[in-house]
Amino acid sequence: MKISLNWLQELVNVKLAAEELAQILTMAGFEVEAIEDLRQQAQGVVIGRVVDRQPHPNADKLSVCQVDIGQNTTANIVCGAPNVRADIFVPVATLGTYLPAVDLKLAPVKLRGVPSEGMICSLAELGLAKESEGIYIFPEDNLVPGTDVRPLLGLDDVILDLTTTANRADALSLVGIAREVGALTGAPVQLSRVELLTFPETSDLKTTISDSHACPVYMGTKIQGVKVGPSPDWLKWRLQNAGIRSINNIVDATNYILLEWGQPLHAFDAEKLKVTAQSEDLNMGVRFAVADESLQTLDGQKRQLKPQNLLITANDVPVAIAGVMGGEDTEVDEHTVNLVLEGAIFDPVTIRRSARSQSLRTEASTRYERGINQAEFSLALARAIALITELAGGQVTAQSTGGGLTQSRRIIHLRYERLEQVLGPVQTGRISHTEVEDILKALGCELQSVGDGLWEVTIPPYRQRDLEREIDLIEEVARLYGYDRFCAELPSKTQPGYLSTSEAIKRQLRYLLRAVGLTEVVHYSLVSNTGKEVVLNNPLFKEYSALRTNLTTGLIEACAYNLSQGNGVLNASEIGRVFSPTSGEISEREMVAGILGGDRTFAGRWVVGGKSVPLTWYEAKGLLESVFQSLNLSVEYRVLDSDPRLHPGRTASLWLNGQELGFFGQLHPQLTAAKDLPAAVYVFELDFTLLLNALTQIESLTAKFKLYSTYPAVARDLAFFSPVDISVAQLTTIMNEAGGNLLEDVEVFDQYQGENVPTGQRSLAFSLVYRASDRTLTESEIEPVHQQIREALVNTFNVTLRS
Repeated sequence: MKISLNWLQELVNVKLAAEELAQILTMAGFEVEAIEDLRQQAQGVVIGRVVDRQPHPNADKLSVCQVDIGQNTTANIVCGAPNVRADIFVPVATLGTYLPAVDLKLAPVKLRGVPSEGMICSLAELGLAKESEGIYIFPEDNLVPGTDVRPLLGLDDVILDLTTTANRADALSLVGIAREVGALTGAPVQLSRVELLTFPETSDLKTTISDSHACPVYMGTKIQGVKVGPSPDWLKWRLQNAGIRSINNIVDATNYILLEWGQPLHAFDAEKLKVTAQSEDLNMGVRFAVADESLQTLDGQKRQLKPQNLLITANDVPVAIAGVMGGEDTEVDEHTVNLVLEGAIFDPVTIRRSARSQSLRTEASTRYERGINQAEFSLALARAIALITELAGGQVTAQSTGGGLTQSRRIIHLRYERLEQVLGPVQTGRISHTEVEDILKALGCELQSVGDGLWEVTIPPYRQRDLEREIDLIEEVARLYGYDRFCAELPSKTQPGYLSTSEAIKRQLRYLLRAVGLTEVVHYSLVSNTGKEVVLNNPLFKEYSALRTNLTTGLIEACAYNLSQGNGVLNASEIGRVFSPTSGEISEREMVAGILGGDRTFAGRWVVGGKSVPLTWYEAKGLLESVFQSLNLSVEYRVLDSDPRLHPGRTASLWLNGQELGFFGQLHPQLTAAKDLPAAVYVFELDFTLLLNALTQIESLTAKFKLYSTYPAVARDLAFFSPVDISVAQLTTIMNEAGGNLLEDVEVFDQYQGENVPTGQRSLAFSLVYRASDRTLTESEIEPVHQQIREALVNTFNVTLRS
């Protein structure tokens, strides 16, 4: 928001320099982003009186002027403006003046052989307009040549461009900033005094509110006999300095009150309202839009109205989007004689939804969205009526009010003990009771002591939306006392930082997954609702209306998108949280998931004759196994066929220390066909909490070196018929237990089902490797162990040995 320092000083008696005031406001939470010194735009420009004007002897479009610039000095100035003439007062840039708007420094020059000692300026050259057809001529005829031109053009001002926080709705007005400056500096605040008048209600103007929550109060005021025209210069300059374009005296007056009091107003042409309403009697209504309604707004766009749009109607015909923008058919123009001035209080949420639905944001909607000061609504409206009648004449003939305001003062109890506990020590030791009281009174609060160190604080009406709790009052005390006056001391003892066990394990897991070629990705926890997720009550978008229940779905979608962009199958991993409803409550878990597949010939297909070689189930499993091996985890694989996303014959559930860790498997052919993915794509998803529990029980997360045996190994094969319902993992477990320390490795290398194999069985062949760390094993040492393994398989699983 742009704040005029001159305007501000009319409301609060502060004499600080702009830079000093900007520092105070910034420290108090109102960041001043820029300081624009308008005085620089016309420094050295004075009032001049054109004494004589003659045509240029060598140029048809130039004039040679004799200009009185004061101090008994007449300057010879060559001017090209068509509207220059004798006996007018004009702004004159004297020699040595720099005009930043046109980047020009005045020096003596000759124009077509005639010397020129300065320049008669237009508004564009002074930075007050984008374009000017000629020089600016002062309307006054009693000016003194040589005096500073800046006060007459509103250029004796400094503009502070400050940012207000979302909770400070009151600060979107000059009055709000004046109160803040008064509280910060102790300067007295002097607000404009306006007499509150009551006007009669007549049958030709009524108001009706259909939803009192969306619009608690609506007031229409009829003003007859106004004369619409340009605004006086002081009003034009003031609005322009605030970034608002001057339109006419009626609209400018409503914008002036918007800036001064933060109360949006809108003026309708009463005769146009009657034409729209098709009646001499007007009923100004407030209701929500219905289907197939439209409205052409002041920006020239025809807008299709939506159910969330709150409307202002004339005899039920839409004439404005309430709190956002008026309609073009009822706007005030130079032919307007009678007005209906609208003043209202609208619900912030209603206006926010209405403006967003139309992708329209205005100065009015910005203030309504944050909340309007209801207590001073009548005062702002009376000020607007007085200003309009002053600038445009006219007389108030009727006023109709719908709804009503409830005036209540909030009372909050403030404990000094709690204030000290939250704020801590200050440079002077502690904030005194008197300082606390002075700060809160400066903010407009009323205090009553109700005990030792306990106050009953009555909040001023204009801070009702901001000060709601005790902690809010404590924050205000800290803010006005000055954050820079609090102690800033480091703790007496400091310790070096370290990673928690959970974070250390998570980082190591990320490293290992990257090491096997999986790129880490991050997806939103919010997904679209398919009926199985945890649904949000207030989603921002339909695509983000639920919480994800697994990581695998997101990885599959990412893989399909990656492939559609010509980047191949995505080999990626993700560590993130998933959510699921459990016993009426939402549980949250951290999971680890990955997806991999595609062509394993990364070096180029030329080595395999140009054909792609898909990643096999065992190769994919081996990559995951290498991660488990690096973490020193022994994971058991069991048959799994319950997940419809996965291939029923190529899927395993993973178990760790007797608990289900997750799953690993190949995507179902139907799913790969639907997503247009290659056949060989594999996914896994693991419970990070189980991994964390297992890894924290390991003596050390750092791998320990184990000496390799320098003695040769002895390999023996073992073949047998086994029932098909017995897994290789079960067989391997029994062999490792029976083999003891001498058995180094067990690996299946053959499987066969068919001719010469008993029904319901399969032929399996294993390679068993024996080795000792201190000697070469002999046949007499190996044979008993090998026989022990054979017997264990027969006794446990009733296998039929073949070797």
